Amino acid sequence: MSPSAKLAALPCGRRSKWVVLAVWVLLLFAAVPLAGKLNGAEDNEASSWLPGNAESTRVLNAQRSFFPTDTAQAVVVYQRPSGITVADRAEAVRDAAEFARAPHVGGAVVGPQLSADGQAMQTIVPIDIGARGFNDLKPAVDSLRATAAENSNGMSTHVTGPAGVGADEAEAFAGIDGTLLFATVTVVIVLLLLTYRSPVLWLLPLLSAGIALFVAEAVVYLLADHAGLTVNAQSAGILIVLVLGAGTDYALLITARYREELRRHEDRHEAMAYALHRAGPAILASSATVIASMLCLLVAEMNSTSGLGPVCAIGVLVALAAMLTLLPAALVIVGRWVFWPVKPGYGTPEPTRSGRWAHIGGWIGRRPRKVWIGTALALAVCSLGLASLNANGLSTASTFTNKPDSVVGQQVLAAHFPGGTGAPLTIISSADGVVRVKATAAETPGIAGTGPVLVKNGQAIFQATLADPPDSQAAKDTVDRVRSAVHAVPGAHAQVGGNTAVVLDAGRAASHDNRVIIPLVLAVVLLILGGLLRAVVAPLVLIATVVLSYAAALGISVFAFRHFFHFSGEDNAFPLFVFVFLVALGIDYNIFLMTRVREEAAHRGTRTGAIVGLAATGGVITSAGLILASTFAVLGTLPVVAFTEIGFAVALGVLLDTLVVRSVLVTALTMDLDHRMWWPSRVGPRTEAPPHLAVDAER
Repeated sequence: MSPSAKLAALPCGRRSKWVVLAVWVLLLFAAVPLAGKLNGAEDNEASSWLPGNAESTRVLNAQRSFFPTDTAQAVVVYQRPSGITVADRAEAVRDAAEFARAPHVGGAVVGPQLSADGQAMQTIVPIDIGARGFNDLKPAVDSLRATAAENSNGMSTHVTGPAGVGADEAEAFAGIDGTLLFATVTVVIVLLLLTYRSPVLWLLPLLSAGIALFVAEAVVYLLADHAGLTVNAQSAGILIVLVLGAGTDYALLITARYREELRRHEDRHEAMAYALHRAGPAILASSATVIASMLCLLVAEMNSTSGLGPVCAIGVLVALAAMLTLLPAALVIVGRWVFWPVKPGYGTPEPTRSGRWAHIGGWIGRRPRKVWIGTALALAVCSLGLASLNANGLSTASTFTNKPDSVVGQQVLAAHFPGGTGAPLTIISSADGVVRVKATAAETPGIAGTGPVLVKNGQAIFQATLADPPDSQAAKDTVDRVRSAVHAVPGAHAQVGGNTAVVLDAGRAASHDNRVIIPLVLAVVLLILGGLLRAVVAPLVLIATVVLSYAAALGISVFAFRHFFHFSGEDNAFPLFVFVFLVALGIDYNIFLMTRVREEAAHRGTRTGAIVGLAATGGVITSAGLILASTFAVLGTLPVVAFTEIGFAVALGVLLDTLVVRSVLVTALTMDLDHRMWWPSRVGPRTEAPPHLAVDAER
C-alpha cells in the first residue's frame, strides 16, 4: 500500500476512527466557549476598514492626540415646511442642553442653527464611538432620536451625519452572525434532504460542518486576541457562510465517492479508504485554491480586505480537516444503514453511469465544437452588462436596501444647509503653518467655510465644510483640490481627512487591489491546476472558462442591479470579492470534474473519460453548487446593499459554473481537444470509440 493510501485509510480504520471522533469531540468542547467570544473581539473601528497607508487614515490616527476618544458627529435635524417657530427654536435649545448632559457625548454640542430658508434647524453632537466602533453608536443615537422626537410638536426630527449612519449600519449588522447562521443552516438542511433523500444522512455533513465552524471561530478568536489578526463584522459574517458552504461541498463529494465505492467493496472501511484515496487529491487541490486565493488578499491596501483573507483561509482549512477526518470516521462508524432508504449494496450497479448526466455527455459528444463555441458566445453576450458596472462606491442613500432615518435626515439636511454640513473635512498641520493652511483651504473652490483651530503639542487641527453633499463626486474633487493646495504650504505638513476623504481613499485603494490581486489569484490558481493535472493546456483552458463565467456573472448581476433591484452602483470592493470567491470556489467544480476525467481517461481515452467523468460527478457537483450558491444568497437577507450585491453575484456565478461552464463548456472543450488537453503529458489511448457510442456501451 502506497504512503498516500495508508494516510487515506487513517481516519476510517477499525480503531483509528474512534480516535478521530474523540479528538474532534475534545476540540469541540474547547472551541465552543472561545467561539462565543469572537463577536467581542471584532474591531469595527474605522481604521480596521480603511487603507492602512492612506492620508485619511493618518488623519484619523493623528486626531487621537487632540481627542482622547474617537468621536463621530451626529447631526440632529429638525424640519417644519411651514417655517420654524419661536417655540420650535426654544425646544431645540432645550434638546441641545439635554444632549450635552448625556454621558455618551464626546465634546461641545454646536447649535441649534437655523437654515437660511427658515424651514429647518441642525444641532451637531459629537458622539464617543467607544471601543467597539459603530456598535457603540446605536444606543447613543437612539437616545438622541428619542430626546429630539419627545416634544417635537409636529416637527419632523432625524439624526444623521457619520454617527447617525454608523448607528443605522450597526442596526443592519445587529445579530448578523445569528441571522446568517440560522438562514444558512436552514438552506443546507433543505438541500441536503433533497440531495440525499434520506432522513438521517444529512445530519452527518451538517454536524461536521457545524463543528468545523465552532473550531474555526475559536482559532480566529485566538489569533485576533493574541496575534493581532483583524476581524470585523464583515469577515465574521462571511466566515459562517464560507465554512458551512465549502464544508458541505466537500462532504457531498466524499459521501458520493464513498457511496460509489460501497457498491464495489464489501467492507465499508476499505470503501471509505479507497474513496478518500481517489477523491482526496481533488478536494485538497480545491481547498488549496481557495486558501491560496484568500491569502492573496493579504497584499490588499484596504484593511478590511487584507483582514478578510486569513479569516477565510482559516475557515476553509478547518472545514477541510473536518471533512477529511471527522466525516469519514462518522460515516464508517454508523455503517451503510445511514443511506436508508436507498442503501448502496455490494455488487449493485452504479446508477450514475446511465443517468441524466450520461445522456447530456453523449449529446455533447456528438458535436463538441459547436457546443463549446455556442456556449462561449452566450456567456460573452451575458458579460456585456459589464459596460454598466459602476464600482465607485455607494453613497449614504445607496448603502441600505431600505431607507433608514439617517438617509432621510441626510436628504433633509442637503435641502436646507450646505451639502457638506455634518461631514466636514478634518485638516491637520503644524501649529506654525496653520494660519496659512486654513486660509488656503478656505480659498479652495468647493469649501463653504472653516471652523475654529485647536492647537496641541505643536500640531493644529480644524474642520472645513464642503459646499457639496459629502458623498458626491463634486465633494471628492474638492478633497483633491484641498489636498493639492495645503500640501503646497511650505513646512506645514498638512494632511486632509474626514468622511469624504475616507471614501475617496477607499475607492483608490480598491482600484489598486483589483489591479494587483486579480492577476495574482489567477497566477496562483494556474500553478495549482498545473501541478494537479500535470498539464499546461488544461489549466489554461479551465482558467479561461472561469474568467468567462466571472464576466458573465458580473454582466448579468449589474443588469439585474440596475433594472430589477434599482441599485445606483456597486461597492468599491464588489469586483474583487466576487472575483476571488468565484475563481476560488468556481474552479472547485472544474477540479472535481477534471481529476475524475483524467482518472477515467488513463484507460478509456479522453473523450470517453469526459463523459464517464461527467456522469459520475454531475449529480453531486450540481448538488454542491446549489448548496454553495444558496448559502451565499443568504447574504441577501441583510439590509445592506454591498452584502446583497456580493451574495447575488457569487450565487449566480456558482450556478453558472455548476450548470453551464463545468457541465457543458468544459466537457465540450475536453472532448474537442481530446488528448491534447493533457499536453505535455500523455494520458490514455489515442484511439477510442466515438463518445456517444462509448456511452451506449457503458449502459
